[in-house]
Amino acid sequence: MKITRVETFAVPPRWLFCRVETDDGVVGWGEPVVEGRAATVRTAVHELAELLVGKDPSRIEDHWQLMTKGSFYRGGPVLSSAVAGLDQALWDIAGKTLGVPIHVLLGGPVRDRVRAYSWVGGDEPAEIADAVTAQVEAGFTAVKMNASGRMNRLATVADLDRIVGRAEAVREALGPDRDFAVDFHGRFTAANARKVLPRLAHTNPLFAEEPVLPEYTHLLGDLVAASPVPIATGERLFSRTDALPAVRAGVAVLQPDLSHAGGISEVRRIAALAETFDIPIAPHCPLGPVSLAASLQIAFATPNFLIQEQSIGIHYNTGGEVLDYVVDREVFRFHDGHFARPTAPGLGIEVDEAAVRAANDAHPYWHGPIWRHPDGSFAEW
Repeated sequence: MKITRVETFAVPPRWLFCRVETDDGVVGWGEPVVEGRAATVRTAVHELAELLVGKDPSRIEDHWQLMTKGSFYRGGPVLSSAVAGLDQALWDIAGKTLGVPIHVLLGGPVRDRVRAYSWVGGDEPAEIADAVTAQVEAGFTAVKMNASGRMNRLATVADLDRIVGRAEAVREALGPDRDFAVDFHGRFTAANARKVLPRLAHTNPLFAEEPVLPEYTHLLGDLVAASPVPIATGERLFSRTDALPAVRAGVAVLQPDLSHAGGISEVRRIAALAETFDIPIAPHCPLGPVSLAASLQIAFATPNFLIQEQSIGIHYNTGGEVLDYVVDREVFRFHDGHFARPTAPGLGIEVDEAAVRAANDAHPYWHGPIWRHPDGSFAEW
């Protein structure tokens, strides 16, 4: 079997898919994207495709090594995400060729179902309470919320009160038997994180995500030591070497992204690294169906897995939804807030190729919003 063609498709709301075709007719799908930089990643995918066309798709590890190390300049979100999507597609081909799901190739399932959480939105406590109640009624046992919108460089009392008020509203709506996570989204300075984390402790969040930007990972150790709330990070860490400082800092949860951190091959290794530090993983996935399918294959084969993010109905999705691009939506049906184990070969989904081709380039490339502080200076989104 040889790889004959690599195609890419930019589809709404903000996703990029790649399709890897072989001369035997077996096709693998991947989702290589950096949100807001899909066009750049698309170029990188086609540059890397030159290394794959004409080659045996089953040599996944050799291809991964060549794609990540076959150039003097390495790493970073664009290259790692391009590799991630192609790696997903190669694993998809391997599973389809052998007639088994990818998690079987990774050693077999270690659990029967995967717990997932759903996003809730709204800046007012009453709005969030209503959103949480709806997710509880839908069967979810966990939700995640943004801690805040734009943050002042040093939080005011009013800033802190609003953050705590939202968390209290979520806890009241959930009761004591369900969980919520709070996403700081890199919007906080380390000083702000230190101020707010102790004030959130009484609401018992499952974790506080990305309390500081990834370039300030060297500050995580002190923050972890001072925080009564478990700290999570990892969506903007793209390799084992990127993740190692956070792991050494003692984070409670690591969140590699299957479409950013080198794909199934590298996330499997990141999970093993985390396991040696007694840290569970919660794969980051506010993306499309291929990324979610890849995340689930990792989740079912990884002992130190905690919970799965998923973006069905997320507030970022406008113009397209996760289920728009799959033939069988039952694969992603929730059962009491959990995913059932996919049993179809490869990634376990059938991509609706007609829908993907119809949507290709029919929507402007998505770009993240630009926020500014009241004085006109740049603010983290």
